[in-house]
Amino acid sequence: KIHEDEEEHEEKLLEMLDEERLRYAGSVVLGLNDALVELTGALAGLTLALQNVQLIALSGLITGIAASLSMAASEYLSTRSEKTDKHPVRAAIYTGIAYIITVALLILPYLLLENYILCLAISLTTGVIIIAVFNYYISVAKGENFKRRFAEMAGLSLGVALFSFIIGYFIRIWLGVEI
Repeated sequence: KIHEDEEEHEEKLLEMLDEERLRYAGSVVLGLNDALVELTGALAGLTLALQNVQLIALSGLITGIAASLSMAASEYLSTRSEKTDKHPVRAAIYTGIAYIITVALLILPYLLLENYILCLAISLTTGVIIIAVFNYYISVAKGENFKRRFAEMAGLSLGVALFSFIIGYFIRIWLGVEI
């Protein structure tokens, strides 16, 4: 009897955790998507402009950490003003953590390797993998179309990265920066 009660309690606890994860999925999407779009764009632009893995990593970390704090604060204010059943602090934490994890994964190649173009390629590939894994989870959990969700998010992230890469090139030329 005790064993059955224990298993039932464990199942209920797991259901509550799954419910909470799904309830805050929007906060996680916000953190992931913003980090992916913003940081892949920034890293692409910085990669072409700076052409130095240490400077790119430094700039990316500063940008990513500041942006994650800003996004978490914005999610707190947004959730608080919406008057939903979501707790503003918890929503901010989910957003901030998703952002920081994404930043760490995208910048890691710049901390480990020397070739800045290879680092960018690995970073962009990592971004696409993150998008695929997260969208698969959300698609299964919410019964939505994976391909459409994935294509939309990947297209936005990679489009911004390409545009930023081009902007980085032209800004470097315009400012006359030689590296």
